[in-house]
Amino acid sequence: MKIELVTTLKRQATKILADLHSSKEPVLITEHGKPSAYLLDVEDYEQMQKRMCILEGIARGEKAVFQGQVYAESEAEEKMSKWLR
Repeated sequence: MKIELVTTLKRQATKILADLHSSKEPVLITEHGKPSAYLLDVEDYEQMQKRMCILEGIARGEKAVFQGQVYAESEAEEKMSKWLR
């Protein structure tokens, strides 16, 4: 991972963004020696968001199973048939 100072970002934003797009490597921006933000390529960010949605859905499903909130196969088929029309 690349690390840049916020002052460098201010002065060389175009170059840093060009490097980011070509390398696809995230850039950690620091302020006063401490991490402040990450710069990510748009495609990488969107893919990360999709992964998070999938993981959150799996976690909700696991929680429902543990709480006994499940459907019989016939009920599930009925509900799914409405969605798949």
